[in-house]
Amino acid sequence: MKERNISGENPEKEAAGIAAAGLVSSGMVVGLGTGSTVAYALQELGRRIKEEGLEFFGVVTSYQSEMLAIKAGIPLTSLSQHPILDLAIDGADRVDSNFYAIKGGGAAHTREKLVSMSAKRFVVVLDSSKLSEKLDHYVPVEILPMARELVSAKLKELGGKPKLRLASRKDGPVITDNGNFVLDTDFGIIEAPEELSLKLSAIPGVVEHGIFSNVDEVYIGKQDGTVKILKKKKA
Repeated sequence: MKERNISGENPEKEAAGIAAAGLVSSGMVVGLGTGSTVAYALQELGRRIKEEGLEFFGVVTSYQSEMLAIKAGIPLTSLSQHPILDLAIDGADRVDSNFYAIKGGGAAHTREKLVSMSAKRFVVVLDSSKLSEKLDHYVPVEILPMARELVSAKLKELGGKPKLRLASRKDGPVITDNGNFVLDTDFGIIEAPEELSLKLSAIPGVVEHGIFSNVDEVYIGKQDGTVKILKKKKA
């Protein structure tokens, strides 16, 4: 499908973001994810509000998406007010051939999972570099700070190599929007993401991990401004 006005520095991300923004119609309540590709969707939604009179509410997943949404003029609400969302749009660090995804590069995966699981339809936007046959990306694991040693030991027992995510412009670890730490854990190629997901969730002190199993559609932007759409087959 051909999209409009693709002229930025990241045409693949821009194309995917703009295409996903086209799914939003007036009257919807939409989950708004975090990251560079979703930023293009937010910009496009802001344009549609101003130029087309689009009326909808957004539910943000991070302080970053909140600031971008406010800048774009998107009215915001919360899961407390709207516990069921019509649609959620978000990016991903990796998506495999079975529609499992790894998210959390922006340390917002806990809120992103809450929002996406609250949506009737979850659409992931990305460029082609994020696709792989199997998940081969580290898994971000958000943890309670006091559980660092315990969780690290348990992750090693599962075959992982955990590494505390450090901040780039402050001393010490990255602190999530929820006040927690993130252990980026390398499991190599993940052959059974559902099984690993259950084992991670069972570790005391884990707040949430970055394996997502609820992706419905994937919008893949291309250099020429076109977008390839993949849809999960319903069981």
